[in-house]
Amino acid sequence: MIIKPLFDKVVLKSAAAEETTKSGILLAGSAKEKPQMSEVVAVGPGGLVNGNEVEMTVKVGDKVIVGKYSGTEVKLDGEEYMIVSQSDILAVIE
Repeated sequence: MIIKPLFDKVVLKSAAAEETTKSGILLAGSAKEKPQMSEVVAVGPGGLVNGNEVEMTVKVGDKVIVGKYSGTEVKLDGEEYMIVSQSDILAVIE
């Protein structure tokens, strides 16, 4: 299946959560922080959102940073994705 986002939505695939701390301690599943760095896998067309014209500035393949509590998590074909509004993306990593 393919996720095709609408309007100003962006589909992200999260980077893997850290398994160990910097000092080498293994983390339990509940102790792992949600990763903030993700890769863009699909981008909506933009257009008119809430009466404002939105131009999409991210593209597929971009590495981005999103807020910790942003978006909606979706599991599809065994893969986990996150769908966010473009405005929830804080930065693009170059």
